[in-house]
Amino acid sequence: MKLTKVSVLLLSFLLGQSVEGQNAMNLKQCMEYALEHSSEMLHKRSDYDDALVERRDAILRAFTPMVSAGTNVYMNYGRAVDPETNSYISSTSFSNGYSVSAGMTLFDGFSALNNVKIAKTAVKMGLSSQQKLEDEICLSVMEAYFNVVFHTEMVEVVRLQVETARQNLTLVTKKYEMGQKGYPDVVQTDADLAEKEYDLVQRTNQREEALLNLKALMLWPVKDTLLLSNPVDDEGELSAPSFIYHNLDIASYAKEHQPAAHLAKLSMDQAKYALRAAKGQFYPSLSLHGGWSTSYYTYPGKHDYKAPSFTSQFHNNGGEYFQVSLSIPLFDRLSRFSNLRKKKNAYQRAAATYRQTLHDIEAEVERATQESNGAYKSFIQAKKRMRVQEESYRLSEKKMLQGLMSPIEYQTVSNAYLNAKAEYLNSILRYKLKESVVNFYSGISYLEQQK
Repeated sequence: MKLTKVSVLLLSFLLGQSVEGQNAMNLKQCMEYALEHSSEMLHKRSDYDDALVERRDAILRAFTPMVSAGTNVYMNYGRAVDPETNSYISSTSFSNGYSVSAGMTLFDGFSALNNVKIAKTAVKMGLSSQQKLEDEICLSVMEAYFNVVFHTEMVEVVRLQVETARQNLTLVTKKYEMGQKGYPDVVQTDADLAEKEYDLVQRTNQREEALLNLKALMLWPVKDTLLLSNPVDDEGELSAPSFIYHNLDIASYAKEHQPAAHLAKLSMDQAKYALRAAKGQFYPSLSLHGGWSTSYYTYPGKHDYKAPSFTSQFHNNGGEYFQVSLSIPLFDRLSRFSNLRKKKNAYQRAAATYRQTLHDIEAEVERATQESNGAYKSFIQAKKRMRVQEESYRLSEKKMLQGLMSPIEYQTVSNAYLNAKAEYLNSILRYKLKESVVNFYSGISYLEQQK
């Protein structure tokens, strides 16, 4: 049988090789490609880098002094104060000053320490946020990948039915010419072929749409060809779920290790530290400052005056200062009280979100295990149904060729087989997806589950 261009592409899909000889991509490779090119992942990495910078700055603000140095040049052409005699003069003067100062907060109600904890929590949240996004991308790619596989398999099934319907039309036409079939049989067989060809076009369009969705998730170039390997194993290799919910206690593990739970817990901790920092604003603050300065001066307008050398003035004019300051907050138009109230509300919201997240995770685990068990049972029944319908279809095909079955009856059996085949393929992919979700909650990431 001569292969059409569509047949070659379909066969290349099923064999895992492209027409150019390139290897097709499996599910793991699609996930890795999506993670590598995801703009959202790039944003998360940038946010994480910002959190690292903020943590460093918070630590430096809490434990290191602020040090500054400066210099100035001053030229005066009118009346000024003589730095040597501290009296007014009217001669042109020139002065140059140097200073170094340092200051550090000794106590601020532990606000700086709480800000350090907030910054460290933000770093942990960045890691959990990246992991959460990675899991979401992998799950979305898996769903889209399986969708492409399903529609591609269905295109192949319908294509074979089109070939069979075309052969039946040729056979019925010959029998009509020989007087063994009536014209209505020819019309009905031709209509059956037209319906199958229409179904093939529809299935092909659905496959292209599913492939386009997968490309969008992966950020794959839209105009480039994306060929995938077929993950549908032999049905005998699908085993029953290997997990037992009540023995392994997946929910407890998931609530402790899931990135969503980590994010909710860290958000609550961050709100708690922010609340403590707001309370610290009501305490007095104690700070320490110190510095050194010197200067050099001369009078270019006094021709009979010779200023001391720069070196002697640099040493003789030097001075140091030491300062300890205590600041006691009294009244700032209730801004501290307003900030404290907002931080309390933020903490209450974060705590409620954390409790809701734990409840949602437990419900999701329960739902995932039930759906996985249900998907496996559906797979078993779909396999039995498909085998029965396949046998019925084969027998009906022989009867049709022998003239023992009308085209309408044959079409009914053919449609039943097509539906059974579709449900069977869908049950395989659905079970694989649901089992992956349960394994994910058990501590195995979607990427690690792929070979």
